[in-house]
Amino acid sequence: MSNSLWKVLIADDEPIIREGIRSSINWEHLQMKVIDEAEDGEEAIERAILHSIDILLVDINMPIANGLKVIKRVKAELPDCQVVIITGYDEFKYAQEAVRLHVSDYLLKPVEPDLLVEILTNMREELVRIKDQKRLWNTTTEQITKNLATLKTEFCREWVLGKLSNEEVLSQLPFLHLPSYSPKQFLAIASSEYIESRNLMNERDKEAFQKKIMNQISALFLDYDILSFHDDMGIIIIAFQVIPQKFTEKVEEHLQKEWNMYLSIYRKNNEKDFSHISLLYKQYREQIQSEINISPIVRRAKNILEHQYADPTISLEKVALELQVSSVYLSRLFKQELGMNFVQLLTRKRIKQAMYLLQSTDSPIVTISEQIGYDTQHYFSTAFKKATGISPNKYRRNLIQQMEETKC
Repeated sequence: MSNSLWKVLIADDEPIIREGIRSSINWEHLQMKVIDEAEDGEEAIERAILHSIDILLVDINMPIANGLKVIKRVKAELPDCQVVIITGYDEFKYAQEAVRLHVSDYLLKPVEPDLLVEILTNMREELVRIKDQKRLWNTTTEQITKNLATLKTEFCREWVLGKLSNEEVLSQLPFLHLPSYSPKQFLAIASSEYIESRNLMNERDKEAFQKKIMNQISALFLDYDILSFHDDMGIIIIAFQVIPQKFTEKVEEHLQKEWNMYLSIYRKNNEKDFSHISLLYKQYREQIQSEINISPIVRRAKNILEHQYADPTISLEKVALELQVSSVYLSRLFKQELGMNFVQLLTRKRIKQAMYLLQSTDSPIVTISEQIGYDTQHYFSTAFKKATGISPNKYRRNLIQQMEETKC
């Protein structure tokens, strides 16, 4: 021990044994010090804990509390404490039991000093090893804590790129202080304007820009277990909880105001598999790539629809009016660039939101139909079945059944 001596407690009800052990050993030479003595088990426990001893020499046959009880109590409080049992021939069977308590060694009375020195030397080496191991662990932990954000970012990047197996993901999640279960949501923050402006920057400005956005994202999602990283198209967030819709709406409002960026949420209900994250990332890349190729007017129209889909009165004419273009012109652009008309796009958005609400809430079907912009439950159910092949009730029952099967 570099700056102090290893603390030793001698516990034996015979004063002559305690004195013999104390006087027969050059403790300082062993970098040790007899910090105290005890003549019964209860006293041994109290003084061992009081002094936070490193080495305990204890007799098996002690009054009040025998040696085995002393060892159990001391080890519970001081797990690194090294223990030597001192026993007579007729108590040898107790020494065998003490092996289960991780006792370092045992000695038969009368104690031979040379043998005790050898045992104490071995215990000192073990204590040094434990101390060095703890020091290394603490240093490693400090470094991990210091670099945790970087480690999380790189882990997230490798995960979404499909470079990690399920086993590798599962083993690294606790290491990064994250839940050991499959994420609930995959979120992407991007816009074609972001991509275009980013491509015009030099590397230094690009890095500063990305860092500023990432810091804001971290602050916004501070109360949630997430992983995030940025790529050439935007920012990816893996969330281990379902982020409330009201919260994501506020986040998106902030992102649009500050950075002209939009939030897309990809959901996958799969409790056991981690590989779907890379598939969702691929979908996101394909979607953003398609967004780059559409005109600013269609992009703005899609954004209006994204935020006003729940309005029962939303129509192609209203969106065209807001964009100050003719409805005929806007309809033609939708068909040319998206391959679908306004109603089809609106229906797809509403059905997608309905599927999320059916999965994440217990709201009645009639309530969900109102929340996504349908005047009647019948109209919603007809549209839902046409899009998915099953009714909303059947869709929800299937989800519940899948969850129950997953639990089994």
